[in-house]
Amino acid sequence: MNILLKSAKIINSKTKEFHLKKRDILIKNGVIEKIASTIDAPSKTKIVTHKNLHVSLGWIDTGVSFGEPGFEERETIDNGLKTASSSGFTAVLLNPSSFPLPDSSSDIVFLKNSGEGQITNLHPFGNLTVNGKGETLAELYDMKNAGAVGFYDFKHAVSNPNLLKIALQYAQGFQGTVLSFPMDNYIAGKGNVNEGIVSTQLGLKGIPAMAEELQISRDLFILEYTGGKLHIPTISSGNSVKLIAVAKKKGLNVTCSVAVHNLMLTDEVLEEFDTNYKVLPPLRTNNDSKELIKGVKNGTVDFVTSDHTPLNIELKKVEFDNAEYGSIGLESSFGVLNEIFGTEESIEILTRGRKTFGLEEPDFKEGAKANLTLFDPKTELTFTEEHVVSSSKNSLFLNQKLKGLALGVIANNQIYLNS
Repeated sequence: MNILLKSAKIINSKTKEFHLKKRDILIKNGVIEKIASTIDAPSKTKIVTHKNLHVSLGWIDTGVSFGEPGFEERETIDNGLKTASSSGFTAVLLNPSSFPLPDSSSDIVFLKNSGEGQITNLHPFGNLTVNGKGETLAELYDMKNAGAVGFYDFKHAVSNPNLLKIALQYAQGFQGTVLSFPMDNYIAGKGNVNEGIVSTQLGLKGIPAMAEELQISRDLFILEYTGGKLHIPTISSGNSVKLIAVAKKKGLNVTCSVAVHNLMLTDEVLEEFDTNYKVLPPLRTNNDSKELIKGVKNGTVDFVTSDHTPLNIELKKVEFDNAEYGSIGLESSFGVLNEIFGTEESIEILTRGRKTFGLEEPDFKEGAKANLTLFDPKTELTFTEEHVVSSSKNSLFLNQKLKGLALGVIANNQIYLNS
């Protein structure tokens, strides 16, 4: 397939020669053949034009959930990857949130095979423990060899400190990454929103930020003792950023992410009792959001994830206490980040992550495989269900004004363009 991007503004600070320049880009059989001011289209070439066409290296999301196998009504792998492609992502890391949970090499092979032939690459996490019960380590080495990029009991903390110690020690032998969700279940109790003024006013049970900070403190102490690679997904507290910053100064091999909604929204939106705002970790205070944004800017927070969690309507259209945690986020990620950080910094954020999880990083030069995202950073829109490609519609950004629009992706010798 031949593709010609006409007058595309390149956003890639690593390639000084082309950064912020408008160029034509010719792609032949999945490879960038030529980058020049003007290129005449060869025969049988798909020409891509757009009034404000921008192009960058392909974006990656370090934590999404679909449904298949077991919860196909929420999202199939096929439609989940289509959603990712339409949202500008050429790679996603898949959380272990299906049924049965992926805790063996055969489960990882199934997930990898289910993503074969797609434009967006799927890289699954395997469960850290058997059945995600937090009792016995799963087949970590075998899953790594089958293609697992890390080991994670999704949204469940590793309650047993000795189990985390053993996991970090064992995984060092094959450069495995261990994930530990930052929440002490005993402190969190039956809470479901941030503990503070808003939870008190609304009469909702709270999860104090201390539940997150205690868990992170414990995990970092264990990491300092064992060594190894620890990733802490979706932090939400300003103090958590400070704890991780100290650990990084010590030289510990720790990374962390934040969910994009924890950067923009606070617990004040809960006043309408809209269950789309029920997420885990919960939306916290304005001060927490400010500290998290600072952490992203200075590199303490390594990645921003959509934390895409599709849920069918029966799990959300219930009383707040009974609703499931989670929001879809792939479709709105770029618009939110662009609003907060601006275009260049947003693209830098969206292309982080591959090296940490042992994935090949794409390159923006002639002769490199084309792994590109097309976007328009200036389009302003009110995000509605019409913009949702996911099977589930549980977005906490519905009816929010966002700035920026993904136009499509080019990867694996294929192109996806939004209509």
